[in-house]
Amino acid sequence: MQTLNTQQQTLVVQTQENEEAAHIVAALRSRPVSVAETGLRPSLLTDLALKTVHFAGELTGQEIAAALCLPFTGVVDSVLASLDRQKLVQVTGSAGFGERAFRYAISRKGTERAREILEHNRYVGAAPVPLESYNRMIQAQSVGRIRIGRQELLEAFAGLVVNDTVFSKIGPALNSGRSIFLYGPSGNGKTTIARRIARLLGRDGIYIPYTVEINGQIIKVYDEFNHRRLQPPDAHQEGQAAPGDGWLEEENGGVDERWVFVERPIIMVGGELTLSSLDLIHNPGTNYYEAPYQMKANGGMFLIDDFGRQQLNPRDLLNRWIVPLETRVDFLSLHTGEKVEIPFEELVVFATNIDPAQLVDAAFLRRIHHKIKVDDPSPAEFSEVFRLVCEQRGVPYEHSSLLHLLQEWYSKPQRALRYSHPRDIVDQVLDIAKFEGLPPRLTPELLNRACDAYFGEL
Repeated sequence: MQTLNTQQQTLVVQTQENEEAAHIVAALRSRPVSVAETGLRPSLLTDLALKTVHFAGELTGQEIAAALCLPFTGVVDSVLASLDRQKLVQVTGSAGFGERAFRYAISRKGTERAREILEHNRYVGAAPVPLESYNRMIQAQSVGRIRIGRQELLEAFAGLVVNDTVFSKIGPALNSGRSIFLYGPSGNGKTTIARRIARLLGRDGIYIPYTVEINGQIIKVYDEFNHRRLQPPDAHQEGQAAPGDGWLEEENGGVDERWVFVERPIIMVGGELTLSSLDLIHNPGTNYYEAPYQMKANGGMFLIDDFGRQQLNPRDLLNRWIVPLETRVDFLSLHTGEKVEIPFEELVVFATNIDPAQLVDAAFLRRIHHKIKVDDPSPAEFSEVFRLVCEQRGVPYEHSSLLHLLQEWYSKPQRALRYSHPRDIVDQVLDIAKFEGLPPRLTPELLNRACDAYFGEL
């Protein structure tokens, strides 16, 4: 019998793990055929359906099902039957054949009941998924399952000049799916590198819920600003109905439409980050929650840009991350004081131009698995960036002009080179040429004027 080598054994294990994860995702996305299979209490669904009818005035059974993102047969029909028995809604007519076409309006008793419900919770929309289902779905789609090779990394960083040492560290860091500390002088492309990493993560998608339910409390996870919807990979399979197709969905089995297919999320924050924004955000007016940044970033990347520039103490922020970074589990607080456990399955990227020793101690840095210093470019790298910028901006590249720039504005004043300088200086040249009515050329005169305006007395 032939023995598998270590690499082959690793691939076999990874394949098995991916297959298991795919089975979990498929099972969680299967359409519930009863109220019990939604994982939610019947009272939560009747309250949600009643609020939906209350605000709409009148809806068909199928329209209510679409609003709740639940199937009519077996689920919404049972919910409406319960509301009808309690005389909270009434059938006012029909828009076609079958029960799903019945038109429902709220009764006087239902209006009173809806007002009572709205005093406790004003959420109206897609039905939530249970916390346990959310946790299993996120873990099955962990960013740590992504495998990026050198060629894929080269394609993602095409057109960007990156030091070989830095480049060789990015791939392993990305494949870790854990944490990266990008540091170095300002203007050398730390944020740009993070965005290119994000481009790689955005190649595929994951399923997230509209909302999550925890002991009767609702947390809003999906939002159009932070999540970009994609067409589900099985949306056009033969016999598979598209979301919201109603009758076809019922006949063909369909999927649980409470899950949304989105690009792996990329959440970027800067100086606005506070400790309170890293916990569940309770709105006392609506009495439901907005998920914090890291929960919305699950399955993707959470970039903390300009780390150290936040209003809070960096050590306080980092202490908040110690447990999640090590255990891949985070604990959030409900306004009742109850703690809930959610996955912390995301690539956390800290980007800063402050000396790490001034921000954190060695004990915390040990918990950051990948530390990448993005240093100043060499003259050769600076020249290559300058040439690429000229090409992108449509400005003729002249090596003699670059030598003049390096001599007069870097060597003599002993100024450090930065990756961002070529872009900014060429843009200054374009601004001056446009004002003077001159062709955009890298003449010594235009370069001197551009650098004088750009560097000033700094």
